[in-house]
Amino acid sequence: MEWKLTADKDWLKLEKQFSWVADMQNVPQDPVHHAEGNVAIHTQLVLEQLQQSSDYRGLNRQRQELLWTAALLHDVEKRSTTSVDGKGRVSSPGHARKGAQTARQILFRDVETPFALREEIVGLVRYHGLPLWLMDKVDPMRSALEVSLRVNMPELKLLAEADAKGRICRDQNALLDVLELFELYTREIGCWYSPRSFATLNAQFTYFNKADGYVDYVPFDRFRSKVTMLAGLPGMGKDHYVTNHNEDIPVISLDDIRRRYSIDPTDRKRNGWVVQQAKEQAKIYLRRGQDFIWNATNITTLMRQQLIDLFVSYQAYVKLVYIEKPYSQWRLQNRNRAYPLPDVVLDKMLHNLEVPQLTEAHEVLYLV
Repeated sequence: MEWKLTADKDWLKLEKQFSWVADMQNVPQDPVHHAEGNVAIHTQLVLEQLQQSSDYRGLNRQRQELLWTAALLHDVEKRSTTSVDGKGRVSSPGHARKGAQTARQILFRDVETPFALREEIVGLVRYHGLPLWLMDKVDPMRSALEVSLRVNMPELKLLAEADAKGRICRDQNALLDVLELFELYTREIGCWYSPRSFATLNAQFTYFNKADGYVDYVPFDRFRSKVTMLAGLPGMGKDHYVTNHNEDIPVISLDDIRRRYSIDPTDRKRNGWVVQQAKEQAKIYLRRGQDFIWNATNITTLMRQQLIDLFVSYQAYVKLVYIEKPYSQWRLQNRNRAYPLPDVVLDKMLHNLEVPQLTEAHEVLYLV
């Protein structure tokens, strides 16, 4: 069965069905780059340009729906990031990053979407501007190779092309020329049709996580231990995973430490102490070369990176396991836990959730 965001794609119907579509009507854009008007007008033009594309029409219906949804959502968070300076110039810094988080919430909570499709849409929203700005990056190759692990590059170009054509601006032809250069470059570095393959998982991890990483370098696998690092919102089933997959190795659980010392999960000051206690225990295992499981939510990239850097500094192989259940099942599981969290806490954590990416650890497993 094909997934659809909605069966009726009439704009007025979309405004009535989704409050975030209605919000677009009230968001201005800079007249130099978007003389067509507000975000609602621009988004409608983008959708029209996308649907008129022969490349878009050549896709199967599921891929069309995926791209159409990404186009509808690509500027969803200009509503929260737009400001006007003293000279009347309009800008929306960070709207793609924040829009990706909102897209994930909508497609997880409001419109149940298969995990893989959802994360592709989230990736397209997050990187819809990359084809225009790739060559301005400090390391264009690394940026392109990393994004190609998340989205289909020809479809990303299709979205960016519709975005460029769905506006009125003086430099439109220049934007379209840049998109052709984007395709030529990603073909040249080998990630246009599919992600570039690496000789080993460690080679991929090393390239994306070392400042001076070389794309063809194959490091020697000299690991002293293996850390299985769990990630997922509270109540998703991480404890169940530990119970069913524990191969007689120790488990470091932040929840267990909190309960032992009667610390509230929402107490930020004392939770810093909890994490530090867990790290000290981890260091003992790492020095011994002992495998162990790190059981915590780890819902943000920064949180995971700090821990993975620690584990890798002790020559550990890191397996990152992300666990997710459908929204309704997740809420039910939380209510049935021995220590359920309030809905307001879960909502905040869902808002902050950043699903782990394949570049973050030596091995990334999605249990969804």
